[in-house]
Amino acid sequence: MTAPSPYPPSRDFYDEALDPDGAPREAGGAGLALLGDDLSALAAGVQDALGDRGVNFRSAGGAAEFLVDPVPRVLGAGEWAALEAGLTQRVRALDAFVADAYGPQRAVAEGVVPERLIETSDGYEPALRGLRPPGGTWVGVAGLDLVRDASGELLVLEDNLRTPSGFAYAVEARRAVLAGLDVPEELSPRTLAGLPELLGATLRAAAPDGAEDPYVVLLTDGEDNSAAFEHAWAAEKLGIPLVEPGDLERRGDVLRHRGRAVDVVYRRTDADTVDTEVGRLLVPAQRAGTLGLVNSFGTGVADDKLAHAYVEEMVRFHLGEEPLLRSVETLDLCVPEHFERALDELETLVVKPRLGHGGHGVIVCAHAEREDVERMRAQLIAQPDQYIAQPTVEISLHPTVIDGELQPRHVDLRPFVFMRGDGDAAVMPGGLTRVAFGEGAMVVNSTQDGGAKDTWVLA
Repeated sequence: MTAPSPYPPSRDFYDEALDPDGAPREAGGAGLALLGDDLSALAAGVQDALGDRGVNFRSAGGAAEFLVDPVPRVLGAGEWAALEAGLTQRVRALDAFVADAYGPQRAVAEGVVPERLIETSDGYEPALRGLRPPGGTWVGVAGLDLVRDASGELLVLEDNLRTPSGFAYAVEARRAVLAGLDVPEELSPRTLAGLPELLGATLRAAAPDGAEDPYVVLLTDGEDNSAAFEHAWAAEKLGIPLVEPGDLERRGDVLRHRGRAVDVVYRRTDADTVDTEVGRLLVPAQRAGTLGLVNSFGTGVADDKLAHAYVEEMVRFHLGEEPLLRSVETLDLCVPEHFERALDELETLVVKPRLGHGGHGVIVCAHAEREDVERMRAQLIAQPDQYIAQPTVEISLHPTVIDGELQPRHVDLRPFVFMRGDGDAAVMPGGLTRVAFGEGAMVVNSTQDGGAKDTWVLA
C-alpha cells in the first residue's frame, strides 16, 4: 500500500497516516490506497457533491462553501473503543459539575474547584441556582475538541457544551467522500445512519415527566446563523418543526407553538444566556418543570476554558473514577505558581480568553510577532483571571489535497456525545475532523482558512 503521490513522513510531528519511516499506519494509512491518481478531480467531485446538497457554513461574510478534503481520516476499532469510553466518562462528569454548580456546590466546598471558577465565569447563570431541569440532564449534546500530540496520544483541548455544531456536516462529508471512493468491504467505516436516533433519544430524555410522546421543536435564529444548514438538516431528519423565537409564545408556565404545548426545545440559537429575549421566553417554563431544554442555559460554566484545568479532578470527585482521557495541561493564572510559570514560559505557550470560540483572541506565542507576545504579557499581568494558558501541542498532521498533491496539514477532532438521562451517554462514531489548509497553520477552524475531513471508525 503506497500513497498515490509523494508524501514524505514527518520527523517533527505525529503523522496520522504514515509512521516515521514512511510506512502506512495499520489503520491511519488505510485510506491512502483508495485515492486514485487524479487528486484534483477527486477533490472537485467531493465539493460538487456537497454543493449539490446545499451544504454551507455561514460566517460574517455570508454563506460559504463547506470545504471537505477527500482524504479520510481513519481510526482503528481498538483506539476508538478506548476513546469512546473516555468521552462518555468526561461528559458525564461535566454534566454532574454543572448540576453541582447550580446546586449545593460540593465541589467548591471540598476544594475540588475554586469558588471563583463558578462565580467569575461569564457562562454562569445565578438565576438558575436551585433549578433541576426536566429529565435531570443539563448537557444534552457535547462536542469536544481533541488533538493528537507528538507521542500519538489524543488529548482534550476544549469542551463545548452550549450549542456545539458539526454532526450534520460530518454526515454530509461522509456522503460526499464515499461517493468518490471505491471502498472495499473490509475498510468500510462504521455507519453514521444512527445519528438522528442518537439525537432524538437525547431530546426525548429531556422531556418533563408524563410527556410520553413529547412535542419537540428546534429553535434557530434563522438563515443568518452560522450552522443554519445543520438546524434545517436536524429538524428534517427528526421530523420536528424548525422555529424561530417569534414562532413561540409563553402562556403562563407553558410554552406554545401554533396552539400546542411544547415539551422540549432543541436550542440552537446564538442567544445562550438567560438575560436575552430567548432566555426570557424559555426559562420560566423550564423552571416550572413544563419545558425541557437541550442544552440548558447555564452550561457555559463548564466550557469556560478555566474549567478545563479542573475536569480530571471533576471526574474523580463526581464519578469516583480515574480519568480515561487526559486534558491538554491548562494553567489557572490566578494560582501564583501557574502565573509565574506562564510569564516565564510565555513564548512557548498558547494563551486563550476564558470564553470565546472559533479561535478568536487565541495567540500561539511561538508563532506570533514579539510585540504581540509582549502585548499579551501586559494583558495577563493586568487581568490574569480573564485568560488561561496551555503548552503548545505539536498537533498531528494528516495528508491533505492541496493544489492536486498530498501535503501535510494539521488536524483536530470533534466527536459528539449524546446524553440520554440517568447518566447514560452515547458517542457518534468518528465525529468531524477539522483541518487547517494553510501550511503550518495550527488554529484549526472553518472560520480561519479551515475545512473538514470525513472521519472513519473501522469495525
